[in-house]
Amino acid sequence: MAALTQARRLVVKIGSALLVDRAQGELRYDWLSSLAQDVADIKTRGTDVVLVSSGSIALGRRVLGLAEGPLGLEHSQAAAAVGQIQLARAYEQVLAPHGITTAQVLVTLEDSADRRRYLNMRSTMETLISLGAVPIVNENDTVATDEIRYGDNDRLAAQVAATVGADQLVLLSDVDGFYSANPQTDPTAKRFDVIHDITPEIEAMAGDGISGLSKGGMKTKLMAAKTSVAAGCSMAITEGSALSPLRALQQGANCTWFMAMGNPHDARKRWISSMKPMGTITVDVGAAQALNRGKSLLPAGVVGVSGQFRRGDMVTIMDQSGREVGQGLAAYAAQEAKALMGCNSSQIEKILGYAGRSALIHRDDMAI
Repeated sequence: MAALTQARRLVVKIGSALLVDRAQGELRYDWLSSLAQDVADIKTRGTDVVLVSSGSIALGRRVLGLAEGPLGLEHSQAAAAVGQIQLARAYEQVLAPHGITTAQVLVTLEDSADRRRYLNMRSTMETLISLGAVPIVNENDTVATDEIRYGDNDRLAAQVAATVGADQLVLLSDVDGFYSANPQTDPTAKRFDVIHDITPEIEAMAGDGISGLSKGGMKTKLMAAKTSVAAGCSMAITEGSALSPLRALQQGANCTWFMAMGNPHDARKRWISSMKPMGTITVDVGAAQALNRGKSLLPAGVVGVSGQFRRGDMVTIMDQSGREVGQGLAAYAAQEAKALMGCNSSQIEKILGYAGRSALIHRDDMAI
């Protein structure tokens, strides 16, 4: 079974029902403060932490005086616009005393479906994490329409975990794990401690949501688990309403762990290798040797570019003898890559007219 003490990079999803008092429509500040202490303790161990937080609409509708019940798209977006400010401020207030900088990251389904946007999101998140910040991620409800929505933060959290290469994802929920049936309606329902394989039988056991605030039921959590474990990230479902929920999980609270298939690094390499190549980049001997040592591909080592690829497309990397060195996601479109061939990274801004990335293909976006 996985343990939080083993996590190198942890993503935690916080549901609306935990963050917002259902009766009052107000933030559970004491609970959030205890979560902040948990995050600070985990970061002290050297673990990176990313939070995926619901709650903006629930907070915003109270401020705007919107009645209970389902909201139309315009009212949901208006509530989100107000609530996002409230939510970001709350996380800043509880994490700042621990010396932790927070960053708000708002995304839509398009940001992960489109490889160019995906690379931008991944680069921003990696930079924030490397600078010690804790990104607070939420769906951008103020602009998202049904066609570009995740629709629930369970699946969003799984996609974020895959994007940042997390090895553990925790869904803080209103139930303490995955059950064979709904435990509130079936007294014979049994909780699974560990699930190694999401079989059709397991999928058939998933029911609907219990809370009146949260959108994600067990079906969406199971979808999140599929995304997570395929990306090399183990996922836990645990009940999170008590104070210090991550410490409780670490100390043995009830939960269900979905165990990952491999690790995030290998999963990412498999994902890159499975793509159709849209072009070819040819490198000199020195660059080929550097790539085999785990280095990024810099423009200086490129001697040829062919194909009509865009930023984020997969390209084949060849040496000058025509041997395939590997594959990778291009950080530049084909025409830009041609313009940068053989140049020093310090010349990129002068050549392109803007300050681009130093690597033509980053080592994290490469399968050698």
